[in-house]
Amino acid sequence: MIKIVRLVNLVLLLLIFNACSKSPKLPFLGNADVVYFEKKGTIYADTVYPKIPKFTFTNQLGKQVDNTTYRGKIWIAEFFFASCPSICPIMNNQLKRLYKKLSKEELEEIQFLSFSIDPTHDTPSVLKAYQRRHHINYKNWDFLTGDEAETHRLGIQNFLTFAGKDDESAGGYAHSGSFTLVDKNGYVRGVYAVTNFDLSVNEQEFDRMVKEIEILYDEHISSK
Repeated sequence: MIKIVRLVNLVLLLLIFNACSKSPKLPFLGNADVVYFEKKGTIYADTVYPKIPKFTFTNQLGKQVDNTTYRGKIWIAEFFFASCPSICPIMNNQLKRLYKKLSKEELEEIQFLSFSIDPTHDTPSVLKAYQRRHHINYKNWDFLTGDEAETHRLGIQNFLTFAGKDDESAGGYAHSGSFTLVDKNGYVRGVYAVTNFDLSVNEQEFDRMVKEIEILYDEHISSK
């Protein structure tokens, strides 16, 4: 009987050790497809998650950029517009706060992307002035302007955050106060509603974002 108890305890300890030794993984987000394929006469099913599609924008320096510009980096993305009188400055303050929370090593692997949803007004020079006005002088933070319809579609369908025209909203546009976390392979791994519509900050969401960036960073480094 004592031997059996010892054996059961040993098995439990091994299970606990294995559970603790496994690194936590973030989910893949978006509408997944199930793809069936045959191998040696057996039918298998594979879940395929959507990736951020190819895009081309112009940054605040007037330089054309695309997905390959940020290849191999973790992305933290937002959708905003420079003349936004309400939620956008708060969102950018939260991104600046996030920047200060992350380690030097983590920041070397991360790219911040701010997509303008009002590209007619937000020319590269306007975005550069916005960057200076808000004291955003980080080399790994780009402000992007491009086709308006494509930007709105990209936000809603791919980055999983709302962005679009709204005549009743301040500034003529509406968007969520969320940030999107994308891994180096272009898969969305997290969406964080840090800034509420009442302009308050959701501290729980902010903390979750920090924690999950650290998880993704560990995954990112281990796969190098």
